[in-house]
Amino acid sequence: MNRPESAWLRRPRPQRHPAVRLLCLPHAGGSTALYRSWKDLLPPEIEPVLVCPPGREDRMDEPLPKELPELVAGLARAVEPLLDRPWAVFGHSMGATVAHELVLRLLRGRHRAPEHLFVSAREAPQHHRGGTVHLLDDDALAAELIRLGGTSPELLAMAEVRGLVLPAVRGDYRLIETYAADPQGPVPCPLTALIGEADTELTAEEAAGWEKWTTGPFQLLTFPGGHFYLSDRPRAVVDAVRRRLLIPA
Repeated sequence: MNRPESAWLRRPRPQRHPAVRLLCLPHAGGSTALYRSWKDLLPPEIEPVLVCPPGREDRMDEPLPKELPELVAGLARAVEPLLDRPWAVFGHSMGATVAHELVLRLLRGRHRAPEHLFVSAREAPQHHRGGTVHLLDDDALAAELIRLGGTSPELLAMAEVRGLVLPAVRGDYRLIETYAADPQGPVPCPLTALIGEADTELTAEEAAGWEKWTTGPFQLLTFPGGHFYLSDRPRAVVDAVRRRLLIPA
């Protein structure tokens, strides 16, 4: 990972003095595309900052992290210059785990606490399950992505697309499936967990377990849809985020 730290971040609507900067972290194998529509949905007071991990978009040639703490450390260095303003973080699926660990790492570095932590479609650490998806062959890994609903089956049928997409997916699954799930404490800010009511990857009880990981207010929000409910209803999700960041409509 020898690119400038700014390579981690995309700022589609950069602002010098936003009320809040919102870091948006993707799922395993995901990219900034998951949040691209948010720049037109968020109010001007909230600046979206989209996180692009190594191995995708213009970072295809970069080596993938070998462990989740390595990923978190690189991201922490990248976001530090933006913490001069109030900030919050939204992570989806694997991105929720990365978001939690990122907040804890930045707090250990004596940075200001975030205004809010949003964890989407992810069970709480005490319910973490490892796995072997990263060991599947390409056909089985592609089938898993199709089952979750986050990737077009037509695209995954194309060999050249698989060659571009699957290495990052496999690498991310390895990170999250071998994750030790031993965060060093709760966060000192409000925490909201969001899930799709038809998500087969976790239960409402597992998502509600995030309450243990904050010393502030906690809320569990449920939306229609499955694991990628936020792609189906981005406006509803963005409105929920806006309300919890205390930005009036």
